Amino acid sequence: MQKTGQTRNYGVNTVGKPKMTSLREKMAEHGFESNENYDYAVSCLQTAPGPAIRCLNIEGEAARRNTAFASALAYALEPKHVLYHDFTQQEDIPAKPVTVHEDDIDKPEEPPVGLFDRIMSDACAFSEAEKTVLIIDQLQAADFKEHIRVYQFLIKHEWRYRDAVFYANRQNLLIFIISEEPLYHSLQKHSFKIWVSATSNLNLPFKPTDLGLNQDAQTLLALLHDAFKHLGIFPTHSEYKKIIHDIRYNVRTADHLKTSIYGWMEGADRDMLHSEQMHNIFQLIMPAIEAYIGVEESVELSSENLPDNK
Repeated sequence: MQKTGQTRNYGVNTVGKPKMTSLREKMAEHGFESNENYDYAVSCLQTAPGPAIRCLNIEGEAARRNTAFASALAYALEPKHVLYHDFTQQEDIPAKPVTVHEDDIDKPEEPPVGLFDRIMSDACAFSEAEKTVLIIDQLQAADFKEHIRVYQFLIKHEWRYRDAVFYANRQNLLIFIISEEPLYHSLQKHSFKIWVSATSNLNLPFKPTDLGLNQDAQTLLALLHDAFKHLGIFPTHSEYKKIIHDIRYNVRTADHLKTSIYGWMEGADRDMLHSEQMHNIFQLIMPAIEAYIGVEESVELSSENLPDNK
């Protein structure tokens, strides 16, 4: 059993150990890629003072991107168990028994245990000895009494339903909450809040070697960077590599390049890509592409000869 007070136990590098894969890289492996670095926020969560169970309130404009973030972060932290509950998910109501015993006729029928109570009790049981992350999604869809129950759970470390009581081990349990509406005030006061952007807005200065290119690609990357800056979004590492692959093997016109950027980049605005301002910027990029891939003659057709794909 872990000693009291040791809270950095979900995969963060420690002094004296070999360098591990970064949190950003681990999250990308589990389906969420971003240029933003969430290490500091996760460290704040893991080292949160006080006796309350540590809770992360995940906010952002794109609800299901928040879900992807929560799932990727949970698995990146490498707990033994990851549990998930979505309050917008309709529960299957079990059919009533076909046969009834005489002894049960006068007994009031108890409703089945709800999915949320089952998953909360599982989280408590697993956390007794093993690292566990519980994701509570779409909390705004729950009855308000559930908000209060979650708050009480954070404070008391116990989950109650009917006559049963389950106890959670704070040292082993993390809770992630996603809600499209502000959390109940008391619940928010005991949660660390983090914002997940709808798109990757942070510019990472990728060098040619980061993308498997030679140094002679630097001019091309500088022009692409200027285009991304005007678009207001920047590609992640995998998105950039896919765009570069298309540039090397598929792109022959400015419209081809726009199609590749729109096709591979999350959050790319198609209207902005096909604006007059961006058209002029992409026209400047094409000679650099041709120079880089060794095209001797321009094969770009005039826009008049191309179908209108706006």
